[in-house]
Amino acid sequence: MIPVPTGAHVWIAAGHTDMRKGFDGLALRVQKTLKRDPHCGHLFAFRGKRGDLIKLLWHDGQGMCLFSKRLEKGKFIWPTTVGEAVTITPAQLGYLLEGIDWRAPQRTWQPELAG
Repeated sequence: MIPVPTGAHVWIAAGHTDMRKGFDGLALRVQKTLKRDPHCGHLFAFRGKRGDLIKLLWHDGQGMCLFSKRLEKGKFIWPTTVGEAVTITPAQLGYLLEGIDWRAPQRTWQPELAG
């Protein structure tokens, strides 16, 4: 898991992104489409058209980092939104990277009601 610094936001770019883009292309998308500064320390997530590849762009204070993950089976759950981006918590990012539906994760057990 990527160590998300305290106070950093995780931004998911809505829609699909051309996964041929690297550092500069994704940083430009952050600036132009998301209207954010790619050097601010926040994480920016992008998903390809097929849905099995994700890229994360993050400036750690010393330089730009680019992480990618491809699922062997399944697809990354991505928001359908009218805007350009959605912000999620670092915990939701953990679910997302595991291919779990981060919008409504299911518990493996339910607490019993006192009766």
